[in-house]
Amino acid sequence: MTDQIVIRGARTHNLKNIDCDIPHGRLTVVSGVSGSGKSSLAFDTVYAEGQRRYVESLSAYARQFLERIEKPDVDLIDGLAPAIAIKQKNSTRNPRSTVATATEIYDYMRLLYARCGTVHCIVCDGIVKRDSVDEIAATVLSMQEGTRLHAIFPVEKQLPPRLPEEALQVEAAPKPVRRPAKKAASAAKVAVKVDPLTEALKERLSDLRRRGFNRLYQDAKIYEFSTPESILEVDFSRPVYVLVDRIVVSAENRARIVDAAEIGYRESGEILYEIVPRESGDAEAVRERLRFSSAFECKSCHRIYREPEPRLFSFNNPFGACPRCQGFGNTIDFDLDLIIPDKSKTLDEGAIDPWTRPKYRTHQTELKKVAKQHGIPTDVPWYDLPLDQQEFILNGSGSFAGVHGFFALLERKKYKLHVRVMLSKYRGYATCPECKGQRLRAEARAVRLSGKNICETAAMTIRGANQFFSELKLSPAQHEIAGSILAEVWQRLHFLDAVGLDYLTLDRLASTLSGGESQRIQLATSLGSRLVGALYVLDEPSIGLHPRDTAKLIRILEELRDLGNTILVVEHDPDVIRAADYLLDLGPGAGEFGGKLLAAGTVPEVETNPESITGRYLSGQLSIPIPARRREPGKEWLRLKGARIHNLKGVDCEIPLGLLVCITGVSGSGKSTLVHDVLYRAVAHALGETDGGDPSNLYRELKGAELLNNIVLVDQAPIGRTPRSNPVTYIKAFDAIRELFAAQPEAQRRGFAAGHFSFNVPGGRCDVCDGDGTVTVEMQFLADVELPCEECNGTRYKSSTLEVKYKGKNIHEVLAMTVKEALRFFVGNPKILDKLAVLEEVGLGYVRLGQSATTLSGGEAQRVKLASHLASGRATVRSTSTEANGTTTVKKAKSRVLYILDEPTTGLHFDDVGKLLTAFRKLIDAGGSLVVIEHNLDVIKSADWVIDLGPEGGSAGGKVVATGTPETVAANRESHTGQWLAKTLGLATGKGEAAATRAAAASATGMLV
Repeated sequence: MTDQIVIRGARTHNLKNIDCDIPHGRLTVVSGVSGSGKSSLAFDTVYAEGQRRYVESLSAYARQFLERIEKPDVDLIDGLAPAIAIKQKNSTRNPRSTVATATEIYDYMRLLYARCGTVHCIVCDGIVKRDSVDEIAATVLSMQEGTRLHAIFPVEKQLPPRLPEEALQVEAAPKPVRRPAKKAASAAKVAVKVDPLTEALKERLSDLRRRGFNRLYQDAKIYEFSTPESILEVDFSRPVYVLVDRIVVSAENRARIVDAAEIGYRESGEILYEIVPRESGDAEAVRERLRFSSAFECKSCHRIYREPEPRLFSFNNPFGACPRCQGFGNTIDFDLDLIIPDKSKTLDEGAIDPWTRPKYRTHQTELKKVAKQHGIPTDVPWYDLPLDQQEFILNGSGSFAGVHGFFALLERKKYKLHVRVMLSKYRGYATCPECKGQRLRAEARAVRLSGKNICETAAMTIRGANQFFSELKLSPAQHEIAGSILAEVWQRLHFLDAVGLDYLTLDRLASTLSGGESQRIQLATSLGSRLVGALYVLDEPSIGLHPRDTAKLIRILEELRDLGNTILVVEHDPDVIRAADYLLDLGPGAGEFGGKLLAAGTVPEVETNPESITGRYLSGQLSIPIPARRREPGKEWLRLKGARIHNLKGVDCEIPLGLLVCITGVSGSGKSTLVHDVLYRAVAHALGETDGGDPSNLYRELKGAELLNNIVLVDQAPIGRTPRSNPVTYIKAFDAIRELFAAQPEAQRRGFAAGHFSFNVPGGRCDVCDGDGTVTVEMQFLADVELPCEECNGTRYKSSTLEVKYKGKNIHEVLAMTVKEALRFFVGNPKILDKLAVLEEVGLGYVRLGQSATTLSGGEAQRVKLASHLASGRATVRSTSTEANGTTTVKKAKSRVLYILDEPTTGLHFDDVGKLLTAFRKLIDAGGSLVVIEHNLDVIKSADWVIDLGPEGGSAGGKVVATGTPETVAANRESHTGQWLAKTLGLATGKGEAAATRAAAASATGMLV
């Protein structure tokens, strides 16, 4: 292998015969405007060739598909290392996958708890353990020297108490036996009563005597086998013991103590040491005994348990999963959020919703009576009631059935239709009542380490877990077992903390993570694997990171590089670009206008290259200008008070309408929770949308929603999940294109309608691939492979459909155009041009009309949605009015829509952010209001109003730190965003009063200082 990856003649997608070298063991960043070919070079050329070579080394079954797998269009790639891609898409949909399982931390935690955890009895909470011979000797020798002991073990071992689960197990049915006659049965009963010395017991005694045991022991009396008449005095209906040895406690007798324990374990599984008093007193007095057992049992109630093993702590394994919810943590049951929809209500105000209905108001009366008797206040909001009082109301006590008892009573009457309707209103996904959402069975939850079970440890944040495992106190024996395990856990927690994810809890579902969070978790997992000599290809790992945390990410990339790996990063963040050892800049434009290598070298070399657009932004020659004047807040405000969910601590948020408002804060500070989970749902519900249930329990008050007529959430969710979905269908431009083709003479001659040019319905589409253009080959042990359809060669249409042409191009060739090309091609068709123009305005001119939605990044999908709303935002609400003279006039009123966007700059170059801000201004000019969650400082500095959350992530966040213009926030010392914003705005930091004065002036005049 050479010192670098040599690429010659790369022509994948829009790459223009690129020649470049990527040095091994270095951090190389690929930059350029959106659509310039960065992903084509990094993923579709370098990584794709690495994967192809890997598959080539596999079995013949896999290799039979290789000739059909499309090779990257490149003349030569040499010096390629094993490639690993870490993309920004979160494709995890498994409801069982968590942060801990995805990073392998949970595997080590299971092993740690299985080997070092203290098991507690699930019945009496006693310690469950097995006594070793060394522990027995140490315990006995710790007694006062000279203490006399009798070492004994039971003749017949008593059956241990069964666990509740074991008692429910169905045993094998015994073989049927003939029922004895009444007299015989009675005689057998009498025989048992009269003669407790059964045949089995006689055989046991004979066996013990043959093997050298000469003494029986009962009630402090010794009975010798050598004197048979003394054996007759033994009451065999009561426990009888064998005397192993008579021992005096002393260091010299340690061997005898150990021998007695081993004999007792061998014969009956347990050994007892009875203390013999030196003074001859009452022989029948109860003597103190020390009992030791070789069984894994509770020391208090002697219930037998299985020793914990790693699978016991897995909610993916039936052995450890909660039997009620099968390890999901929730069940279809009565949902407390539906029963108590508004937790800010008091009991007097009807917090228990079903008891406010006329038919069940007697239960409300009874509740008030019982609450008065038990000292429960009825004028306090539900969420302020102590937990024990809430439990009392829910579970009841005595004659008061409680909420759960009320529904249990209704369950018995569900043969009535109106009762079934009533029950269905309150049924939903509820926390499992058996495991309380912890997913594991009781035996697993009973194993503790430093006072916490594995579920409680997994509920900690990464920062909290790091502290817990660092302060974990273990015995020398446990430390020897757990040393290497803890090292692996510490290492992975360190990496997660280093990539800015310290606010995530270990039990957070992987499906709820953003694309950036998912990518950084994969990055931390890769670091934990400690691979050497690999090629890592990353796609914008800085997505979702606050500028404060970008430095942590850079250190992680450098650490991964220093292990001996080659790092290839597609990135737009200026801090990451400046940290590169080697920089490749593509451009100059997007799509057909890009695909050229403008500059290659170190960052200073690229900065001095006049052809590099990225270099000119890095050097400061180009920049996104700060607005000369900001829009000032008017009288119309949206006010949300008391937002309380996840880590939000009763947040009050005031949003001026008609402005560009940025919601900022460090990662995990509560931005998405506030905007997505509370603000969007609250306003949507106030405007009449019923999907998602009533969110009124998430906040105290909402004012100003009546000033809006619609709310639109533009997030990074895919615009489609099938290859047939694409940008042109999403913005409704494909309808006009199909109508245009259907109007062509050739189409009319053949009788083709507009539907014939659709690949979503049968007719003109390919019948083999159903319009997908690809067919999926199942590789069994590998990921499925998508191959071009052999019938249509990926065109998606039948040959007869492709014979219809417009301006010399068929429908497939039109869909293969970029938006910029299509704008020139469809000149004279305003119906199509108006819709395509908005794609160009949001920086998507490089996207092909028919590009599959599954290949779009999260940021591109979001901008396609934005383009769709931008087109509809141009439409005005028309109202007619009749004047006194009888003339009718048409007035144009601006639409009043609140747009919510989640990091729309994802995947955008500096040059494209300016285009996005222009699109924002057009939405606002059309009467809209924008609320944008953003980390990009160029967008934040261009905002009219900023709301900064924090001060930290996770439990240390969830508060509003600063609000106001960017200058006001920049002057706030407590705001992490403000500190970085001050640098971007050119405000001097560390000169508090001066900065504050300038910020106040800017806020008052609306002019930028």
